[in-house]
Amino acid sequence: MKQPGALRGWPPAAGIALGALAVAETVLRTGGSEVVLPLALLVSVCGTVPLAVVRGHPAAAGALITASAAPACALYRAPAFAGLAALVVVWSLLVRRRVLRARAEAAARNASREAAQSTLLEFTARGERARIARELHDVVAHHISMISVQAETARLAVPGMPPDGARRLLAIGDTARTALTEMRRLLGVLREDAGPDEGARRPQPGLRQLLDLIDETRDSCGVSARLILQGRVAPLDQGVELTAYRIVQEALTNVRRHAPGAAVDVEVEYAADALRLRVRDNGPGPPAGGHGAGGGHGLLGMRERAAAVGGALRTGSAPTGGFLVEATLPAAATADGATTEAAG
Repeated sequence: MKQPGALRGWPPAAGIALGALAVAETVLRTGGSEVVLPLALLVSVCGTVPLAVVRGHPAAAGALITASAAPACALYRAPAFAGLAALVVVWSLLVRRRVLRARAEAAARNASREAAQSTLLEFTARGERARIARELHDVVAHHISMISVQAETARLAVPGMPPDGARRLLAIGDTARTALTEMRRLLGVLREDAGPDEGARRPQPGLRQLLDLIDETRDSCGVSARLILQGRVAPLDQGVELTAYRIVQEALTNVRRHAPGAAVDVEVEYAADALRLRVRDNGPGPPAGGHGAGGGHGLLGMRERAAAVGGALRTGSAPTGGFLVEATLPAAATADGATTEAAG
């Protein structure tokens, strides 16, 4: 570990100065006594001069200075002042070095952990966007294809259509096909991470499959789960229904993961202008700074889904305890629903 510039020059000077002081102290304190002067000088030098190399060999310098302290006291029958000063200085340096190293290691671990969390969040969000893109393609491609087919059918099936009308219908079909091609090209970029599962396509789920989802949660986890419907059930846009299903699915997954054994209520409210979802459990609720604070990967996916259809999502503590997921989605009726009402 590199030392600050102010610390690079003084350890050698301090070691030499304390060594000279120790020699003088030894000569003065052993004069006329029975102590062998060469031995005392050796102990004094070993107890001070190694301070000069503490930067390059901290362990060896600290061990030699520490080991020399006891013999010096025995020789003088009192502490050696130069050796004591060297001992204090070397251990101050060793402790400081240890503290700086511990701080550097802690900073490196924190940086690594933050990088790993950021990478995990990025990959999770990327995978969720790919999944949304695949489902968005399935929903929108059907409607655009129908526009193209209906325009072509109208042009060919209506006898005596004016040429201008036929050209307009042909332009509508061409525009729809171009839009479908551009959408597939754009969404293809997001679907690269979706994996090789294109051959196992199934109809996308909607609100009618919520009861099956609740039953599956109840059977697999053995918890109390209820589906509560409010308002007049009406057909909604396929994309909105798929988004609602996925939000409830992810919310139930979070209940199993963060509040195992908790009872859960799934409320679906059909309002005049919106579809409101509430998934509430009676578990311990969000921990401080935990997934309830908005940093969970599942919550990020639910927010992106709600935003993709023009809705909003809120999460947090339920008023009576536990965790609450609330979503408000636009409730525009489907084209089939509008046709049925008009025909009725």
